[in-house]
Amino acid sequence: MAGGFSSTGGGSEFEAKITPIVIISCIMAATGGLMFGYDVGVSGGVTSMPPFLKKFFPTVYRKTLDPAINSNYCKYDNQGLQLFTSSLYLAGLTATFAASYTTRNYGRRPSMLIAGCFFIVGTILNAAAQDLAMLIIGRILLGCGVGFANQAVPLFLSEIAPTRIRGGLNILFQLNITIGILFANLVNYGTNKITGGWGWRLSLGLAGIPAGLLTLGALLVVDTPNSLVERGRLEEGKAVLRRIRGTDNVEPEFLELVEASRVAKEVKHPFRNLLHRRNRPQLVIAVALQIFQQCTGINAIMFYAPVLFDTLGFGNDAALYSAVITGAVNVLSTVISIYSVDKVGRRMLLLEAGVQMFLSQVVIAIILGIKVKDHNDDLQKGFAVLVVIMICTFVSAFAWSWGPLGWLIPSETFPLETRSAGQSVTVCTNLLFTFVIAQAFLSMLCHFKFGIFLFFAGWVLIMSIFVLFLVPETKNIPIEEMTERVWRQHWLWKKYIDADYHTEGANIDGTNGAKKNGHSNGFDPVTQL
Repeated sequence: MAGGFSSTGGGSEFEAKITPIVIISCIMAATGGLMFGYDVGVSGGVTSMPPFLKKFFPTVYRKTLDPAINSNYCKYDNQGLQLFTSSLYLAGLTATFAASYTTRNYGRRPSMLIAGCFFIVGTILNAAAQDLAMLIIGRILLGCGVGFANQAVPLFLSEIAPTRIRGGLNILFQLNITIGILFANLVNYGTNKITGGWGWRLSLGLAGIPAGLLTLGALLVVDTPNSLVERGRLEEGKAVLRRIRGTDNVEPEFLELVEASRVAKEVKHPFRNLLHRRNRPQLVIAVALQIFQQCTGINAIMFYAPVLFDTLGFGNDAALYSAVITGAVNVLSTVISIYSVDKVGRRMLLLEAGVQMFLSQVVIAIILGIKVKDHNDDLQKGFAVLVVIMICTFVSAFAWSWGPLGWLIPSETFPLETRSAGQSVTVCTNLLFTFVIAQAFLSMLCHFKFGIFLFFAGWVLIMSIFVLFLVPETKNIPIEEMTERVWRQHWLWKKYIDADYHTEGANIDGTNGAKKNGHSNGFDPVTQL
């Protein structure tokens, strides 16, 4: 995700066995996703636990108890409570820049090791927190771990995996995020029953398990051949390539790594290069996908699922139970995306999910608008079940579309010379808007009330229109052929590619501007509608 290069785009298939060292390395590295997911899931659970609120957020605690001021939609509206959740993402955004430098200059392993150390220290501070400052500092350190892990782990996975299983192993990171969220919801459900008021410490402290696994994994795995070649350690890179591919016939792949490294080093200013007109389609789509991914409302729902269900009148225990259900749906739906993304294509998944998410959010808004007023006591059981079903419908649609594809599409559309810069912009945009939504959600819930779901539904409609007209299909197209077979066939983006393709980018993929006989995308508004 950070600096460096990747040879993911070759149209040729190199000789490679699926070796135990690759499988073990990928499983160990993907625990970075487990840690990230656990952090996302655990924060919403502990912020709905009365002992936690009483200790750190007494104002919120009093609002939840006082019937005179207890508004269903506003009882959790507190900037400090939102800062507890969102500080992690702001720290992750800042750490991304340091992680990019570390990953490029020192390798993927050191970045994963640093992430693991940040996670462990942050977990200890959170579990032992005595005041709000200690709690927030712990979250900030966890955020630094997220910044390093989100840069290094996906890059590590894409570089070490054989080409034919690279897509599945890349989504392994996203799958681990969803498993982490489910694990956190189960832990919260159990610790909420602990008498004595210390269950929240156990919830926060158990983050040490994935943190320890990631640190241990970083110590055990080998660095990627790409990283070693990039840093001039050619013989070591070739030796590692032999080990992970399970064959001595690695010369073709090794030569491509060396060539990719040489080309990548020739680009002195990748961020400046990213702003060239010919790179605008990829940049616009990458940034838009990250903004839209957050504006679906998914993180707001996953962060605050227990709080949200409690707000809707489910009661604290039932709220955590409902959050476990949505977490399980999230995991299962991500597994579906692993099998379907290369069969039905990216666009079809995004458009189908857009319809599903839009309808489910509108139904939720209607139910809440009619049944949940500011001070009513309870949501009737039948309607409560329907709300959970609709939220699960929404979560499932997101998990097989905008979740994994928001990361996959940018990673496969940027050309080699701007890939590192493009991925850095992608990560930063995602974390920035994650922070904004996390910081604003409870206040928006208070002011918009049931309209919060109509707000997100409106965004889903906008992003679906964006996909319909502006996002081309990239299924089964080698990366080095993207320019000819995707961008130069698109009804709008071809204007940007053709304008300066001959002057600046004609020789990027060795085509000299010659049109290949690839399939035409032909994405003009008339044929789309």
